[in-house]
Amino acid sequence: MEAQVIFAFSLAIFFFYGAHSATFTFTNNCPYTVWPGTLTGGGTPQLSSTGFELASKASFTLDVPAPWSGRFWGRTQCTETSGKFQCATADCASGQIACNGAGAIPPASLIELTLAANGGKDFYDVSLVDGFNLPLSVTPQGGSGGCKATSCPANVIAACPPELQVKGSDGSVIACKSACLAFNQPQYCCTGAYSSPATCLPTQYSKIFKSQCPQAYSYAFDDKSSTFTCSGGANYLITFCP
Repeated sequence: MEAQVIFAFSLAIFFFYGAHSATFTFTNNCPYTVWPGTLTGGGTPQLSSTGFELASKASFTLDVPAPWSGRFWGRTQCTETSGKFQCATADCASGQIACNGAGAIPPASLIELTLAANGGKDFYDVSLVDGFNLPLSVTPQGGSGGCKATSCPANVIAACPPELQVKGSDGSVIACKSACLAFNQPQYCCTGAYSSPATCLPTQYSKIFKSQCPQAYSYAFDDKSSTFTCSGGANYLITFCP
């Protein structure tokens, strides 16, 4: 199942919204503060928290009702100036710590997840389709049917070519763009004549991401090695800088 399809999971299952819930534990192993963001897809209600501060070595738990489909990410280098909250990477442009239904502005490392109802099969992945801003992982706790962890533990910024680099106010590289974001060409964005798995193939840029994080999506149709499943109503550990 392709990453965007996972995120836009069939609206029909939401008829049973709230039949089951999973506990997500967010842990920050980075040596700096991260501000996680959450976004629910499919036009359904947002979670009880859409953004929060997570100090280094701190944890935060969030109950997610199933079925549910959405994504998580971490914002970095955030400040509040004149009452407006904003972040140097993966900002959601809400002006607040809470994202309030807004998604991450690329480049951003993403965790995409669909929870099924009543202990059914969950789908989850780490995606660098929108670029990279920090390492992260998702680890099922409990469940059955494989339930393997997936991650992007590497600092992709260290391998980011100059044409994809995003630099901060001090001139240091703080994120790595996807080739789609950098060049906006169909062969990198899997659009137009390149909108199928047969025509949209790995590029020199997606291969850089894949070499750094083999389990993560490196481009839109990178399904075979990047989509993971778990059954039986697992809980999940989300780790920044695993």
